[in-house]
Amino acid sequence: MLLIAAPWSAGAQADDCRQRLAAESLGESDHACLRLVYSQPPQHWPAPHVDADVAWQELGPLPERAPSPAGNPFSEVRAALGEKLFFDPRLSRSGQIACASCHEPDLAFADGRRVSFGHDRAAGRRNAPSVVMSGFSQALFWDGRAASLEAQASMPVADPLEMAFSMDELVERLRTSGDYPGLFAEAFAKRPLDAGQIAAALATYQRSLVRVARNTRFERFLHGRHEQLSDRQLHGLHLFRTRARCMNCHFGPSLSDDRFHNAGMTYYGRQYQDLGRYEVTGEAEDVGRFRTPSLRLVSRTGPWLHNGLFADLMGVLNVYNAGMPRPLPAPGMEKDPLFPRTSERFQALGLNGDELLALRAFLETL
Repeated sequence: MLLIAAPWSAGAQADDCRQRLAAESLGESDHACLRLVYSQPPQHWPAPHVDADVAWQELGPLPERAPSPAGNPFSEVRAALGEKLFFDPRLSRSGQIACASCHEPDLAFADGRRVSFGHDRAAGRRNAPSVVMSGFSQALFWDGRAASLEAQASMPVADPLEMAFSMDELVERLRTSGDYPGLFAEAFAKRPLDAGQIAAALATYQRSLVRVARNTRFERFLHGRHEQLSDRQLHGLHLFRTRARCMNCHFGPSLSDDRFHNAGMTYYGRQYQDLGRYEVTGEAEDVGRFRTPSLRLVSRTGPWLHNGLFADLMGVLNVYNAGMPRPLPAPGMEKDPLFPRTSERFQALGLNGDELLALRAFLETL
């Protein structure tokens, strides 16, 4: 229900509600105050609960597409070519695996599996995240090993567990095909088809996928259609910004800080061990750190976390509510310089069951 107030009083009422929200003195049924405050422009929303060193940005609507680098400007022709490549199994050695095999449109460009299957049905070791928001990341993959979307685009082709091909062989296959030479000539001003163009076309298409995330309840809410969020979802938005501490890592239009954190899920020395960012940098402090994923479309992209071990979104919220695992060294490992330490960003939250349900309800609007 929307509050209707005279123009002269709306500002005062909103200020009173903001003060009550800041003091956490609202009752569970006092949804009108929440709705009044969050019907204001975002710059007037309650300040988020974030640590002092977090350079957060306000939540906001998405642009039409992700930004393109100067060396690969966006064009519809190039995006259309990238789309054809994305769905073409000829990019794999077997001719049976396409990019879309692990990033399916019907699953928000994820694949719904704990880990994906690749060449000869080989299982990978990490969950395939949605690529809808990939154009907003400065470092790609869970461990950040690709410095650009163009660099990322070619890596699955050569990965023996994924497409098990090589870019040189792929270039030759496409050059001798009946359809691709003309399409590349149109998209790249008649230059000879090469590996850089393949990567550029795939990256251009992926930057256009942000459109998939622009038709959600939360996006419409950000554009002023405040009835799009129910009272419970609005309560979840407020918790997301405040007591749940989500905006320490998930903020701005992309809902990610694009940084790397240790959430206590390294499984060091056990089954499922994954050293994360350390495998790229070799720095001890990076053991167990993984890139913060965007939360756009999060309710459609499970199972969750880098290893896909959480099949239920409520399970993810429960472990965050507990402050994430904080494993202790086993006997003999006390002085191990690589023993991972869970980031202090993660703290026990103390949210009750109704609050967790409200938080999940909000995440489902993203």
